[in-house]
Amino acid sequence: MAFPMDKKNILAETALDLFYQSGVANVGVNEVSVKSKTSKRTLYKYFETKDLLILETLKIRHERFCCWLNSILTYSETNERLIENLFNGLDRWFCNMDPQLGEFRGCYFINTSAEFIDKTHPISLMCKKHKDEVRSIINKHMPDKNETLLDMLCLLKEGAITTAYVNHDTNAAMKALMILKKSQIV
Repeated sequence: MAFPMDKKNILAETALDLFYQSGVANVGVNEVSVKSKTSKRTLYKYFETKDLLILETLKIRHERFCCWLNSILTYSETNERLIENLFNGLDRWFCNMDPQLGEFRGCYFINTSAEFIDKTHPISLMCKKHKDEVRSIINKHMPDKNETLLDMLCLLKEGAITTAYVNHDTNAAMKALMILKKSQIV
């Protein structure tokens, strides 16, 4: 028997959906309250400020993305296989074929970070922490540790995500994979 989500989770999941679709600056707490069918009083009971709600959505998305990334990189016996697994996984995400990540709207962390000028703000710091952990996960699954390759993968991954979103280029991951293969770094 499935248990219903508690109100805090409903609010956070609703906010994540709305923020990811429209941007954190374009969605107010009123809209989150209405869409989640939860009173503003209840919203403020769990999240005293919008920033705290944003931080919770970043935490949820971080956990979801890291779980996904670990799962697609698990069977990477060689660096070449790791590269293929990473960019094939990104390709599925860009083409909206990965239900774990949902509809592709770019990187939630890049999108959110872009809305906060102060790089010492907790939201900016959490976005950076996410990127650092993603790098760490890729490194953890890399059979033959190679710092140059790790840098290339992380930069090409970020470039592919941005290109896929901004240019509406669902082939961006496959283009990045082709670049890596042609570079003969592995």
